Amino acid sequence: MFIINTGGTFNKYYDPILGNLSVKQDDGIIKTILSSFYNLDYELKGIIYKDSLEMNDSDRKKILKIINNTKYEKIVIIHGTDTIDTTAIFLEKYIKNKIIIITGSMKPFNIDKTEATSNLSLSIGALSYLDKKGVYIAMGGIVKEHTQYKKNKRLGKFEIIQ
Repeated sequence: MFIINTGGTFNKYYDPILGNLSVKQDDGIIKTILSSFYNLDYELKGIIYKDSLEMNDSDRKKILKIINNTKYEKIVIIHGTDTIDTTAIFLEKYIKNKIIIITGSMKPFNIDKTEATSNLSLSIGALSYLDKKGVYIAMGGIVKEHTQYKKNKRLGKFEIIQ
């Protein structure tokens, strides 16, 4: 399994010097969560390290290039939730031969460890049983094809699209 860390709220921490939340420029949070997965064979690659509101198509092309150059067919992408759907649509246009699950967290791991940990765990577990190629979103205990699951920004939660 291949895990790509792009940043997002999942990776944010409070910066006492700047007085705000910043995206941590490393993979420490992911490694902390994965340390309890004793039988998991994975490769982790950290890139971009941005809030998803700052991501652009150049960043998405970087993700695409890494996915196209990996031997892995099952991939988890840790991503900010605000533009998770934009990245899913972009990747679906170009990748047809892999199973990709994009996940994130609406609360930083350093503030509340539960959501980030459960969403990453959900993604990893789902890759063990999914066999249909495509791009999925895993959030809040649910994994759906990206066209069936969207963030309702007004309500601040993900909803199934019928």
